[in-house]
Amino acid sequence: MKREKRMAVDPTTGEKYEIELPNSEAVKQEILKLDYPTHGITKKEATEKLAEKFGLSDEQKAAKTKRGERYLGFFHYEVVGREFERLLREEKLKQPEGRGKAYVLSGDIPPPPPSDGDIEEIYQKIREKVAEDLLQQIKANSPAFFENLVIDLLVKMGYGGSREDAETVGRSGDGGIDGIINQDRLGLDVVYVQAKRWESNVGSPQIASFAGALAGKGANKGIFITTSDFTKDAKAYDAAGFKIILIDGKRLAQLMIDHNVGVSTMKTYEIKRVDSDYFIEDVG
Repeated sequence: MKREKRMAVDPTTGEKYEIELPNSEAVKQEILKLDYPTHGITKKEATEKLAEKFGLSDEQKAAKTKRGERYLGFFHYEVVGREFERLLREEKLKQPEGRGKAYVLSGDIPPPPPSDGDIEEIYQKIREKVAEDLLQQIKANSPAFFENLVIDLLVKMGYGGSREDAETVGRSGDGGIDGIINQDRLGLDVVYVQAKRWESNVGSPQIASFAGALAGKGANKGIFITTSDFTKDAKAYDAAGFKIILIDGKRLAQLMIDHNVGVSTMKTYEIKRVDSDYFIEDVG
């Protein structure tokens, strides 16, 4: 979303200062996208909805402008108010009950095309939903399935050359190690994996235990993956001499989406733009 700097006024000192707010065009487009009830919407109601839409901070909401001897809300009067008046002049909005009353859309105004920000927001919401569904599916399967899933993901991420260079060992109770990935064909560089399909968070004792398992293997690096989260103590745990990467459930699901593990592509959309270079004529 594009923003621009405006000059607000401090009511205490009367001094002007810069504040960053959404630019006029962005506000105008969002006004046209508002949900207009039958009785219309007031500028005050619109200001509240737009402030939430743009994620304005308390400072941005509290910024003032001075009109005569009065200090008024900057975003409400100087930004939202001006755009409402502009849309009124352009006859895209109307006030059936007269000036100072609620606004409604003027007839069937075609909605503005989605902006890059809108598309990105929709995309992120889809990712979040897919990630949520992935975690539910993982938790519905067995721990053994989860261990294999983790190895599949790490191989897709580039750990090891192929699936043949990785193995799951958790079911054999191999000292707290659930998976082994050979970074080279001779097994000189090995990454050890711990996978916990848990509902409760993983604490520092589990990290310490994993570090002990690594020490028992003569290794110094490992990856600890869980479907839940890690406690603050676990994240802060200092496994001296060991490099242990922690991956929680949210990050796990995002990595699965990024590396196409457990997901498939439904549709692909290409966003086009005009190629201005194509339209340059050779006048020589």
